[in-house]
Amino acid sequence: MSLHPHHPAPGPVVLSAEEIATIVARLGREISRDYGDRHPVLISLLKGGVVFLADLIRQVNIPHHIEFMRVSSYGDASSSSGVVRILTDLEADIAGRDVVLVEDVVDTGITLAYIVDMLRLRAPGSLEICALLRKRVPSQTGIPIRYLGHEISDTYVVGYGLDYRENFRHLPFIASLDADQLR
Repeated sequence: MSLHPHHPAPGPVVLSAEEIATIVARLGREISRDYGDRHPVLISLLKGGVVFLADLIRQVNIPHHIEFMRVSSYGDASSSSGVVRILTDLEADIAGRDVVLVEDVVDTGITLAYIVDMLRLRAPGSLEICALLRKRVPSQTGIPIRYLGHEISDTYVVGYGLDYRENFRHLPFIASLDADQLR
């Protein structure tokens, strides 16, 4: 059943809350192992990535800092427009720092490539990607994802911070939405 008369109901569960917790714990262990005592900066893309980041930082058992960026490439649409706008930029200088860009879901990689290029201009010591989800679609950029949670089919997903027109972020699981219902 739909939570709002103008929005579709979540479809089949793609990842349960328990599966997400297991993935996030694994990613936290991997980041902790790889960065040791180097104090990385974890940069989350708002708004969708905030739930993932909140859980991830509790699993990263080494000192680290967090930063936020807010970008838009979707607007109210259900697919990326390919035009990326920076709505909120970083507050900290990342020059010389080890940076892990924490992304909720990667599909074509166009938005990710834009952000990576922009961050590289700021001369971080290193820059890696941590993505909770990657859609099984042909990448248009070839950007490697060092820390990958899970691959999913090319479907629109909501829950665990991911939204459709600002709805469904509160769901503790990730579910698909029927593409025919997206308007």
